[in-house]
Amino acid sequence: MKGGYSLAQIGLHWLVALLVPVQYLTGGSIERTHHAVHMGMTPSYWDVVQHHLHNYAGMAIGLLMGMRLGLRILQPPETDARGSWTGRAATALHHAFYAAIIGQACMGFVASYLWFGIAPYHVVGSRIILAMVALHLTAAAWHTLVARDEAVDRMVFPRRKRSAQEL
Repeated sequence: MKGGYSLAQIGLHWLVALLVPVQYLTGGSIERTHHAVHMGMTPSYWDVVQHHLHNYAGMAIGLLMGMRLGLRILQPPETDARGSWTGRAATALHHAFYAAIIGQACMGFVASYLWFGIAPYHVVGSRIILAMVALHLTAAAWHTLVARDEAVDRMVFPRRKRSAQEL
């Protein structure tokens, strides 16, 4: 098996993968909370809890993705397919993930603490990320079920250090 990512990169990937669905499950509470306040009513306790969870999970995702980006720059993945069109597409999607998710976290922070006017763009960003996740999962399924290669294994099993014989 060809290794591609370090244990830290794999751990950060799966932490973000666990937190992103939290954002989709709690996102509706933002509108409900703001609507209740705008109407002069007290928002429900559960909506306020979800609102806070959404905000803090979003900040955590932004920080984790920043750490992932730093690690990716310092420890680039080892791949054999960079020259193929699928390798270039995968690289482009990964770069787009970094930009979209870090940008989304920044927009969420701005919408929550500085200027709520950016919120519609934050909603559009969430839809773009959802489409990217669907494409990412489709590619992972294709690699596992059709190509039957080790692409997905690279994000499950950490890369091993090369021995002197392999160098």
